[in-house]
Amino acid sequence: MDTPLSTIAVVGLGTMGAGIADVLARAGREVIGIDISDTAAAQAVAALEATPARAVARERITEEERQDVLARFRTYSDLQAAAEADLVIEVVPESYEAKQEVFRALDGIVRPDAILATGTNALSVTRLAADSAHPERVLGLHFFAPVQAMKLVEVVSSVLTDPRAVETVTRLAQDLGKEPVAVGDRAGFIADGLLFGYLNQAAAMYEAKYASREDIDAAMKLGCGLPMGPLALLDLIGVDTARTVLEAMYAASHDRLHAPAPILKQLSEAGLTGRKAGRGFYTYAAPGSGEVVRDALTPLTSAGAGAGRAVSSVGVAGSGTMASGIAEVFAKAGYAVVLAARSQEKADTAKARIATSLARSVAKGRMTTEARDTTLALITPAGSLDAFAEVDLAVEAVAEDLTVKQELFARLDKICKPGAVLATTTSSLPVIACARATTRPQDVVGMHFFNPAPAMKLVEIVRTVLTGDDVHATVREVTARIRKHPVDCGDRAGFIVNALLFPYLNNAIKMVEEHYATLDDIDAAMKLGGGYPMGPFELLDVVGLDVSLAIERVLHREFRDPGLAPAPLLEHLVAAGCLGRKTGRGFREYARR
Repeated sequence: MDTPLSTIAVVGLGTMGAGIADVLARAGREVIGIDISDTAAAQAVAALEATPARAVARERITEEERQDVLARFRTYSDLQAAAEADLVIEVVPESYEAKQEVFRALDGIVRPDAILATGTNALSVTRLAADSAHPERVLGLHFFAPVQAMKLVEVVSSVLTDPRAVETVTRLAQDLGKEPVAVGDRAGFIADGLLFGYLNQAAAMYEAKYASREDIDAAMKLGCGLPMGPLALLDLIGVDTARTVLEAMYAASHDRLHAPAPILKQLSEAGLTGRKAGRGFYTYAAPGSGEVVRDALTPLTSAGAGAGRAVSSVGVAGSGTMASGIAEVFAKAGYAVVLAARSQEKADTAKARIATSLARSVAKGRMTTEARDTTLALITPAGSLDAFAEVDLAVEAVAEDLTVKQELFARLDKICKPGAVLATTTSSLPVIACARATTRPQDVVGMHFFNPAPAMKLVEIVRTVLTGDDVHATVREVTARIRKHPVDCGDRAGFIVNALLFPYLNNAIKMVEEHYATLDDIDAAMKLGGGYPMGPFELLDVVGLDVSLAIERVLHREFRDPGLAPAPLLEHLVAAGCLGRKTGRGFREYARR
């Protein structure tokens, strides 16, 4: 088991199997591709031919090297072809029956010292190993699509796996230029264990008609920097595959967050399985195409448009980073801005922060000196909310404390002129509670900016049951003018982004609590396997553990789901004053500034 793996058989030449074969052949391994479908085998060969051809065209390899790669890949339709393989990787459909059939057959074909690997992303490796005549040589080798680009490989051991087999395939993964992470056998492992719960919640959010598919996907891409929105990703993975994975996860965890959303069953049984079928959550130009085409659910370009109110002046209440960032955004778009704080000194400090930000933009060539001066001239600092008497739109960006916000809205109600729109930037508190603090709840709306406001493109527009249509239209128009992307959602805890993001972060903490994986392995898995810009623990320390705990508590209180209860480890760290980067210690320690 500790011999070099020079000849490797790949059983199942679908997208994943073909990708694994491609990577192996280009790394100098002899690859035996096996599939009962001649069409799948032909497509795998064509895909392998196309990749080196592009490399030759770009002068990355020579034509001779290309021919060598192609010569190392042979296809067969019979498992007997795996007889001389040092390693067999099965990538057949995600069902125990299909995989067990392959493993039982391989027992009578391969050499006693050959390693057998399953490419499952959710099924029990232990269960598959137990059906083998030699369970000690069975393990999981979970690649991520597209295999050629994604660096992560999860090496999954059961309690029966020989450690030498794990060491051997780990060296192989490293030779392939991948970054292997060793994990134990539990449904979903690390990356999919965190990813699929999030995808499931997004599907349930869409099914509940809380937000459109386009807004859910845009919110997670723009608000979290993800490469794809969750519903588009479900279509790429396959709705049927996602349902199978979630069924396996739920069987193991009994966590309601893993119970497949009914819409996944409905789409699967209708044959609407995503890109491969040409239709899933979205409609595609053809089966297998990634080009989304308009369908009956596609919003019109004028969606949300209507008779809004005229807005030429904006008041921003607050003196912190978010308030100054929002004021900068409005001033850059040409609005006259009143920046009000609890004192003139605080307001002047906030404007000075904006001046520093604009100076950086000038230094980087993103803004001219004239544009900077014009922007700063549009901002008037004030030491009292009384300066909001004539603004058309008042935006509060004060502390995330409901009592503080309600008191502020009660004051705005008395100060602002009739017809002024009143907006809260809360990320988790009920907008209606702010609205009810006024005598004009129809004028109150949520405008949730993301930090840093000048850079982040997303604004969640939150309507309450009392928000007027013209107020909604107004803030959509204003959001477009300040060059942000608006998404519509209702007034419930977490809105879109935080409602999907924080349960995922909470589940990552639970993985550490259960000693399933380390902070570093989890962060690496989500960055390398999911394309996330930051791992969950990096992000938690940046956001602040106290802020994260507060949001988790709001979500748990709103939805009453036991799976949303804050992880005890998060509560313990906050109680100890370990709040993340701002205190020098959170999940990790940081150098003091």
